[in-house]
Amino acid sequence: MSAALRLGVIGLSPGNGHPYSWSAIFNGYDAAAMEHCGFPVIPRYLEKQRFPDDAIVDARVTHVWTQDRAISRHVAQASCIEHVADRCTDLIGQVDAVLLARDDADTHLTFARPFLEAGVPIYVDKPLALSRAEAETLIGLQRFPGQLFSCSALRYAPELSLTAAQREAVGPLCSVAATVPKDWDKYAVHVIEPLLQLLPDRGAVVRSQRWSVADRVTLQVEFTSGVEAQISTLGAAGAPLGLRVFGAAGWCDLQFADTFRAFRAALQDFVDGVRARDVRIAPAAMLEVVDMIELGRLA
Repeated sequence: MSAALRLGVIGLSPGNGHPYSWSAIFNGYDAAAMEHCGFPVIPRYLEKQRFPDDAIVDARVTHVWTQDRAISRHVAQASCIEHVADRCTDLIGQVDAVLLARDDADTHLTFARPFLEAGVPIYVDKPLALSRAEAETLIGLQRFPGQLFSCSALRYAPELSLTAAQREAVGPLCSVAATVPKDWDKYAVHVIEPLLQLLPDRGAVVRSQRWSVADRVTLQVEFTSGVEAQISTLGAAGAPLGLRVFGAAGWCDLQFADTFRAFRAALQDFVDGVRARDVRIAPAAMLEVVDMIELGRLA
């Protein structure tokens, strides 16, 4: 059996608890410490799992760095991480891959650059970037294909894809309407990725329209295939995270339900790609997601 991969985690950004949750999916967690992570949903879905049975095997988060050493120490305590780094670049040479678990896209190039230039595989939290230009810069820094991995974990959520029976019931798809709470820049990606996967033969975007009301944003696009999609981020309003799929014969709702399963599947795919040294998410797919995000940001 090969040695377990050593992973380093970098965080935290406001409102994002991924350094805690992602690390726990590998390492298990300290229940008492996790209660004070600041993200009440995390201990609630972790306590539904069985550790170590549900942890990812053959990889472990061994190092953590955040902008605040006290936060780093708490992440380490809650998620059973052995080493707290003084500088994020101290992880180079100490780990086999890095989890950049910050969802503030404007910092991604700064934090990812030294690892990309050093040839360290890196998982960049969603969204990779808010513009194609910055996404292309990040992808262009790769030292080998597949070094950079970035997605919303909801790309891996089975409940956001159609089963064979559902596809037969709705018939050929003609429209998808997606909704997600909170803001466009950080959360639209959660429905953009599964939406694009539902429409593999969509073609390119030929028409788009964006509008906003208060903190709510909607983007409507039409693809060359004739299929149209509408993506809405609903700000502070209560809203389901899901997709309504319309076909020639019927419609159905797909609603996100299992955070742990989606996170675990995404992290597992990243680790498998690091071991195989291959491409798990093609650059063209990452760029298409960023293109959609950028369309929704235009005034």
